This record gives sequence, structure tokens and C-alpha cells, in this order.
Amino acid sequence: MAKEELLEFEGVVTEVLPDGHFRVTLDNDHQVLAYAAGRMKKNRIKTLVGDRVTVEMSPYDLDKGRINFRHKTGGAPPPGAPQRRPPPRRR
Repeated sequence: MAKEELLEFEGVVTEVLPDGHFRVTLDNDHQVLAYAAGRMKKNRIKTLVGDRVTVEMSPYDLDKGRINFRHKTGGAPPPGAPQRRPPPRRR
């Protein structure tokens, strides 16, 4: 088995833990402890409770994983969020 063979699962973040760890419930109702990948830390991608994520896991330890992608939500902005307006036109 090659080193690069990782399993990818999708799930939802259910709990934010200290030190950059998260508890993620996968689509098959399995809970894992996951951490944010370095690429996500570098680009300052915030992960909150309820976010849909993709988790990479080793086939040897199915209780731990690495979050490597946070899916964008397709919904409208939350109520009360300021609306963006285009800058005023110059004359």
C-alpha cells in the first residue's frame, strides 16, 4: 500500500476544540477528531460549527483525520448582515 493512499470522507463540524482541532461527524454517522490542514491555516480559512468539510484519513487509524477542504455554503447571507453596495460613481 502506497503512502499516498488516503481515504476521503465528507462530514459536518460538530464541535470546535482547543488548539485547532475539531470534532467532525461524517456522513456515515462516525465521529472523528480532525485538525485543519496547513494550507487552510496559511490561507486563514476559518472553520466553524455546522460547516461542511472534506476529511482525509489514513486507512490505519479511522478515528483521526485532517480537514483539507471547507465547502462553501450555497445559502444567502445571514439576516442582519450588511449588504455590499458598489462604490459611488465619480462625475
